[in-house]
Amino acid sequence: MKGQQIILGRYEGTEIAALMRNGKLHDLFIEAPGSICTPGAIYRGIVDRPLKGQGAMIVRLPDGQTGFLRETKGLRPGDPLLVQVTGVSEPDKAVPLTSRVLFKSRYCIVTPGAPGENISRSIHDEVRRAELRALLSDLPETDQYGLILRSACEMAPDDAIADDLRHTTNVARQVMDDAGREPELLLDGPSPELLAWREWTEEDAPILLADTTADLSPVADAIASLRQPFVPLAANASMYIEETRAFVAVDVNTGADGSAAAGLRANIAAVRSLASELRLRGLGGQIVIDFAPMPKKERKRFEQTMRAAFRAGLVETNLVGWTTLGHFELQRKRERIPLSICLP
Repeated sequence: MKGQQIILGRYEGTEIAALMRNGKLHDLFIEAPGSICTPGAIYRGIVDRPLKGQGAMIVRLPDGQTGFLRETKGLRPGDPLLVQVTGVSEPDKAVPLTSRVLFKSRYCIVTPGAPGENISRSIHDEVRRAELRALLSDLPETDQYGLILRSACEMAPDDAIADDLRHTTNVARQVMDDAGREPELLLDGPSPELLAWREWTEEDAPILLADTTADLSPVADAIASLRQPFVPLAANASMYIEETRAFVAVDVNTGADGSAAAGLRANIAAVRSLASELRLRGLGGQIVIDFAPMPKKERKRFEQTMRAAFRAGLVETNLVGWTTLGHFELQRKRERIPLSICLP
């Protein structure tokens, strides 16, 4: 199928939202297991104890879970505070948290404690920017709440933006006015359907509510491929993406091509696919890549290709560099729940 399509349904009993482009899976959101603190969720936590030498605190959360908070200034054990889950941790490790709580919606982000009004830099049309500034000026004062208008505002109706701003600000007020003193979930993390509405703003993408196996077949085939480590690449090259407890290992192979340029070709094909493959699998943290052999003189040009590929990959990624053994290391934000946890 050509064009874009959003598919909402259940796969193996788990809620999913899939964005298809020209018949291929472009993005995927999967429901978090009940035992996982969903990224974006907001809790009332209780400061437990400092971690000496790390400049961080352990925070008690509901159901015996714990969080890891780096912003510790002025905090003492026993203090209640609002925290937001920023990523995913191993099952037996503390959940990464921040006290800089954000309320994100389709058209806006509300930033308590950071007043000011901003418009996405990706909106370049000065006429539209002026219209959006006028829209903001017509809204009631938000006191200490900052507002950021997202790129989706460029083509959206003003009344839809205004409604979203009011709703999101009201949710923020209700949560920020909390005065409890016991660990509690105050705002759950977004569901796959909500994430699809919030993040996929393709105006021409029809939405299919998948009620049958046939409706889900393109997504099911793609997920089945993602659950395997093997990824085919152009010119018979391939790579394997394997999740270990310590890091994600990526191995790039040239296949039957024995020419002098085979390694460089395979490596370029790998990095052009890798950002998408990692995102769809929900993989982050430390990533070690064993590239196919290529001349060292090609590394600088190759790194430019790699930097461009990850810049367009939607997930914050730090290109750390080459190791003594010739591997390449990445540090990637753990903002999605791994496919292996959602669909074990």
